[in-house]
Amino acid sequence: MVAIVSTVAYLGLEARGVEVQCQLAAGVPAFAIVGLPDKAVAESRERVRAALSAIGLALPPKRITVNLSPADLPKEGSHYDLPIALALLGAMGVVDRETLSAYVVVGELGLDGRIAPSPGVLLAAIHAGSEQRGLVCPVAQGPEAAWAGEVEVLAAPDLLALLNHFKGTAMLAPPEPGTVDAAPRGADLAQVKGQETAKRALEIAAAGGHNLLMAGPPGAGKSLLAACLPGILPDLTPAEALEVSMIASVAGQLEGGRLVRARPFRAPHHSASMPALVGGGLRVRPGEVSLAHLGILFLDELPEFQRAVLDSLRQPLETGQVSVARANAHVTFPARVQLIAAMNPCRCGHLGDAALACSRAPRCAADYQAKLSGPLLDRIDLHVDVQAVSAADLVLPSSVEGSAEVAARVAAARDIQTARYAGQGARSNAEIDGELLEKFATPDEAGRRLLAQAAEAMRLSARGYTRILRVARSIADLAGAENVRREHIAEALGYRRQVPRN
Repeated sequence: MVAIVSTVAYLGLEARGVEVQCQLAAGVPAFAIVGLPDKAVAESRERVRAALSAIGLALPPKRITVNLSPADLPKEGSHYDLPIALALLGAMGVVDRETLSAYVVVGELGLDGRIAPSPGVLLAAIHAGSEQRGLVCPVAQGPEAAWAGEVEVLAAPDLLALLNHFKGTAMLAPPEPGTVDAAPRGADLAQVKGQETAKRALEIAAAGGHNLLMAGPPGAGKSLLAACLPGILPDLTPAEALEVSMIASVAGQLEGGRLVRARPFRAPHHSASMPALVGGGLRVRPGEVSLAHLGILFLDELPEFQRAVLDSLRQPLETGQVSVARANAHVTFPARVQLIAAMNPCRCGHLGDAALACSRAPRCAADYQAKLSGPLLDRIDLHVDVQAVSAADLVLPSSVEGSAEVAARVAAARDIQTARYAGQGARSNAEIDGELLEKFATPDEAGRRLLAQAAEAMRLSARGYTRILRVARSIADLAGAENVRREHIAEALGYRRQVPRN
């Protein structure tokens, strides 16, 4: 007799169907799990044995074989506990096998029979909906699973409550979707004294989703400017919020089923390793660049990151996704981020100040900035120098214009882009290329001449040329201009740094 329960294996943001097949056969009593289980899955034997004992059941004195099919797909994680237990109960005749076939099951079992949360429940719920099945999950993740739409969700606190539901003696109430938290706004641009050029660059970056690098001495306000960016960006759309929540679910960071409409803001320390930044590890998990998907990845003290770690961002910044290749898995995560970086001009941070600069200038600055590769800098659309703020500036009253006023202009520019690129595979100007770039960002004749001259003088790469057109398109959107003109090209060129050929 074989009982079958459906569950999932997670490969990036894909939930792939897995059958848990349980057979009871005559022979020496044993409990074997086959089908490429990892250590956590292999240990399910003891958790299942203890959980059944906690509700007054014992394993039958037979040879128990659990097969996780397809057998050539690696199985990782503790969410296989509950499907293995239910398959075993189905084989024992405790639960109707036909009833079990109507559900996809995920959840970790405690020794006392409680069903504990496990990462990826939102993906499992979406997969169950696509298979026209219900979902059995931990009660703590019921609100998360409820976001998947028209899917029957059984959110059980423990194994006994789930069995009572299947027998019809005590029905489980369907969970309600989790709350949508208000977007935290963080710092306000009114707090920033001076730095008008940097504020303008920040507004352009927000309007088009462009990457930005700020360079300046310590204490000039670079980190404060970056902290102001979430307050001027538009909230995530419902579809985008679900997309971001799927990544948080796989990473185990979606608490209480609460969705947040604010764009992610991730600021890893410069000691971060390559797997921490782009994803990986023994059990492949999304890195910071994926956790910041559709939001902001802020890298402070940019040259202090390991060069190999920074260069690993080159592909995600260009393609909007990161592929993690391992011997036992090839996983792709989305990584459409807005890179905001800050750096000092040199190690001491006071290049150009005769009173404070070190004796090694300018060699100090050259060595420090050489830690950044040319191809990485070429992928940054806006480069701005942030000057030191004087004491006279600090005593001035706060700016009349704050984040609310700038956010209104950014929202208007983003609305223009949403309408312009509807159904064409782009969300913002930072994503346009090819035909879209030619159709919507081609400048007028005067702008073309200026751009051609600048490309020759600044030795712009093809990528740099394209990114200037994207920035110019964002500047035109902020101005409400239908076409890109010479003045928009001129301002975009002002934010472009000549990149050395590495």
